[in-house]
Amino acid sequence: QVQLVESGGGLVQAGGSLRLSCAASGRAFNTYAIGWFRQAPGKEREFVGSINWTGGITDYADSVKGRFTISRDNAKNTVYLQMNSLKPDDTAVYYCATPRAHYVGIRPPRTQYEYPYWGQGTQVTISS
Repeated sequence: QVQLVESGGGLVQAGGSLRLSCAASGRAFNTYAIGWFRQAPGKEREFVGSINWTGGITDYADSVKGRFTISRDNAKNTVYLQMNSLKPDDTAVYYCATPRAHYVGIRPPRTQYEYPYWGQGTQVTISS
């Protein structure tokens, strides 16, 4: 059984930074991509970014490009989402997820429907 656990959320002022972690267990973590998504109140869940299994391919939504960075430490079975220059619009519950397929050498998908395994989410609130 795949398990993903997010942590690191909290309340920060606009312009601040947070680093979210996604700890994985249950299968060979270092051979699977990780995607980050978020869902704001009253809105649909949206893609934030992803990282392939080697860490060599990352992808970001336009809304976070240049501010957010995804990295992974396969020795620790953990993926990180570094969020800088945070804005009130970044307020949401943030989820990490992993797809069923390996996506070797290619960019992981952006659609949430390709990710069957999800964490419980962590709340990020940005005050203005």
